[in-house]
Amino acid sequence: MTAIVSGNALALDEAAQDLLFREARTANAFTDEPVSEEQIRAIYELVKWGPTAMNGQPMRLLLVRSSEAKARLLPHMAEGNRAKTASAPLTAIVTADGDFHEHLPTVFPHRPGIRDSMAANPGRPNVARFNAAIQLGYLIVGIRAAGLAAGPMTGFDAEGIEREFLAGTGQQAIAVVNIGRPAPDAFFPRNPRLAFDQVVSTL
Repeated sequence: MTAIVSGNALALDEAAQDLLFREARTANAFTDEPVSEEQIRAIYELVKWGPTAMNGQPMRLLLVRSSEAKARLLPHMAEGNRAKTASAPLTAIVTADGDFHEHLPTVFPHRPGIRDSMAANPGRPNVARFNAAIQLGYLIVGIRAAGLAAGPMTGFDAEGIEREFLAGTGQQAIAVVNIGRPAPDAFFPRNPRLAFDQVVSTL
């Protein structure tokens, strides 16, 4: 028998748990209600506090708002992701900044020399991608916290997006996230999740 854990074991109330996780869904279609600059700033000001290695914060966001920019993005999306991207009022290209180490003297000041040692580290791009991916998770939850729906996708031509939008930046595209109010037909049937005992082991 699968154990059911009461929400009382968590500090978040049941409504917040539902908003962020149980009732939240990946959206595949959106209304035309705009996503404001204020909403995006509020989301970032929340999710920036999530931890990353060395507090490096390598995630960068390129917001695609205009119809002209959207027209440049759509050809680089996988065919199955074009219509949903076209319908979204806002799309974020989520990138990993390989030059994140340049900010380490500011964000990790108690380690003198960390910028130079990371600059010489051949594994720096992997550090950037891994930690930007962690921040992507925070971003999705932050979008939900704003009462919006996120549609994260990895089905796109990364090299094409990097040529089109990121040339000379040192950034690598890791995801594209559609953001907005979900349309009535936004959701596919929900797929099952693995049970606790299938995932967790104790030594």
